[in-house]
Amino acid sequence: MKTLTLDHNDMRRRMRHFYVMTKPRVNSLIVFCAIIGMFLAVPAGLPPAGVVLAATLGIACVAGAAAAINCLIEQQIDARMARTRARPLPRGELGASDTLIFSALLGATGLWVLYALVNPLTMWLTFATFVGYAVIYTVFLKPRTPQNIVIGGASGAMPPVLGWAAVTGEVSADALLLFLIIFAWTPPHFWALALYRTADYARAGLPMLPVTHGSKYTRLSVLLYTFILLAVTLLPFATRMSGLIYLFAALALGAVFLRYAWRLYVDYSDKLSQQTFRYSIIYLSSLFAALLVDHYLRF
Repeated sequence: MKTLTLDHNDMRRRMRHFYVMTKPRVNSLIVFCAIIGMFLAVPAGLPPAGVVLAATLGIACVAGAAAAINCLIEQQIDARMARTRARPLPRGELGASDTLIFSALLGATGLWVLYALVNPLTMWLTFATFVGYAVIYTVFLKPRTPQNIVIGGASGAMPPVLGWAAVTGEVSADALLLFLIIFAWTPPHFWALALYRTADYARAGLPMLPVTHGSKYTRLSVLLYTFILLAVTLLPFATRMSGLIYLFAALALGAVFLRYAWRLYVDYSDKLSQQTFRYSIIYLSSLFAALLVDHYLRF
C-alpha cells in the first residue's frame, strides 16, 4: 500500500511538472483570444459548439507543446534566470527526452484534432504558429536580435486568426485586424517585463532591448508602441467591424495604457514596470472581451 501511494504521488508530481511546462497562464490568454476570434467570425448567432470545443482543445494542445519545446531549448538559459530557474527542466525534475516525447504527443494530438474535427487550414496555420514560436523565435530570433519580440510577435498574434479560420475556413481582413492588434501590443507588453528583469536577461546572455540599448531607449519604445497600439485598436471601428461599445472601451483602456507608458518613460521604477506589465495583460483581455460584447450588443 505504501509503495502504491508513493507511485501515485510521484505520478501526480510528474503530471504537475508536465502541466507547468505548457505555461498555462500564457496558454490561457492564447486560447481566450482564439475563442473570441471564433465568436467574432459569425455575423449573427453562435459558432457551432462542436467546432468551438474541438478548436479550443486543438489550439491549446499545440500551444502547450510549443511552450514545452521552448522550455527544452532554453533550459540552460532558464537555469541562469531568477524568473525561470524553478521550472522543471532546470531543477532536474524532468528530462529532455521526457519533455520531447510529451511535446510530440501533445502537439500531434492537437494537430490531429484540428485536422479531423475542424478543418485543414486551421491545422496548417496552427502548425505554422508552432514553428514560428518554438523554432524561429526561440532558436533564431531571441538569442540574436533585440527586435526578437517585434519580429517573433507574429506567431503570438495568431490565436484570433486561428479561431476565425476554425469557424469560417478562411482568413478575412477582419481576422487580420485582430492579428494586428496583438502584434502591436506585444512589444510594450514584453518590454515592460524586460525592463524590471534586465539583469536577468543580461546574466542569461539574451539581447533584450534594455540590455542592448538601455532603459531610457526601451521606455521610449514602450511609449511609442503604445501610441501605435492605440491607433491600431481604432481600426475595427473605422472599418465598421465594431461599434460604439468597442470604441469607448478601446479609448478608455488605451488611455490607461498610455498613462502607464508615459509614467514609465518620465519616472521609471521597477514597481511601475511590473504594474505596466500586469496591466497590459488586463488590457488585452478586456479589449477582446469588449469586441465580443460589442459584437452581440452593437448599437
